Amino acid sequence: MTRPLLLTDFRSVRPAHTIAQADSLAWIASAHARAEATLARGAGRLFDESAFREHLARRLARFGCGAEKIASRGHELADCSHTRWAEMEIYRLDNRPEGEGMLARTRVFNDRARGVLARLYAEEVVAPADLVHVTCTGYASPSAAQLLVADKGWGDATRVTHANHMGCYAASPALRIAGGLALADDALRAGGPRRVDVVHTEMCSLHFDPRAHEAEQLVVQSLFADGFIRYVVCDSSAYDGRSPALTLLAQAEVIVPDSSESMSWICSDWGMRMTLARDVPERLAIGVAGFVKRLCASAGLDEAERASALYAVHPGGPKILDRVRDVLALEERQVAASRRVLNDHGNMSSATVPHVWMEIARSAEVEPGRPIVSLAFGPGLTLCGNVMRKGAP
Repeated sequence: MTRPLLLTDFRSVRPAHTIAQADSLAWIASAHARAEATLARGAGRLFDESAFREHLARRLARFGCGAEKIASRGHELADCSHTRWAEMEIYRLDNRPEGEGMLARTRVFNDRARGVLARLYAEEVVAPADLVHVTCTGYASPSAAQLLVADKGWGDATRVTHANHMGCYAASPALRIAGGLALADDALRAGGPRRVDVVHTEMCSLHFDPRAHEAEQLVVQSLFADGFIRYVVCDSSAYDGRSPALTLLAQAEVIVPDSSESMSWICSDWGMRMTLARDVPERLAIGVAGFVKRLCASAGLDEAERASALYAVHPGGPKILDRVRDVLALEERQVAASRRVLNDHGNMSSATVPHVWMEIARSAEVEPGRPIVSLAFGPGLTLCGNVMRKGAP
């Protein structure tokens, strides 16, 4: 019989710079205005930078995520915390109105990701058997995860697996990967504890294009943030009981029909670029009730348990969270952890749902045994779900 999988030992670090959302929106408006001013100067045109900045501020107030929905967002890149354009690494907008290209952004990502992993593993002396590195915001080889293993001297003990470019739902496939590694035949034959670490390094702040003034892009620019978290996936025999745990009961994933153009995340010359259609909340809402019912049935939850469960919903944006809550007829308290993570951090792409898991696992107000239904969404449109219970079996 397969032993149950546990998620435990959650650890996160905040990005180097935390910015109040009101200040972040003002920075975005200033960056858009400076980019247009640089273009106008190059073309020999007169341009009123102040008026354009005020225009962008009004558009952000209309289309963007305001401070009433997100209180603050974190950025590993110092650029997003000031407007001294000449001092910036990526957004030297006096020289290049789009910011630096993908090569520069990739180099910054790998450098910062290496530093983030060093912080996450600063006190770790025991090597995991496997390390699954999840990101959709930067790629280089050797990766920051491989460099961590080399720096720690774990090269003969830890295998590195990369889970890249899935977007906000990637924590769910990462659990499938980690579970397969934890319960692999060689691990079970060995008979000893097998620890698989999953680590997320998302730096959405590296993918801002101040020339993109469309309403869709203002939503994206005001929503996404940087986020970093690690956690352990292990079978129950390897659990030491020292950290709060969640027991994984079931997983599922579907691609929503006729939705491939609703969301995308692709490489461009000036960073990764997201497209996000207005109908995403409605498209996800169409099938989510049936999906949750089937998912809970596969986990052995009856109707009463499904109704009493907490819901770790990926807060892709305030409207998505509201729509899922309403379609599933949930009370606000059932999605409160997701709401708090969105308010405190913004949308950290794949790192967001693990922060919700961490909050629920650590909460003294959530009793052992409480079922947790986790939902995440991303390009595809892909709908992922997991069912867990608070505590170890």
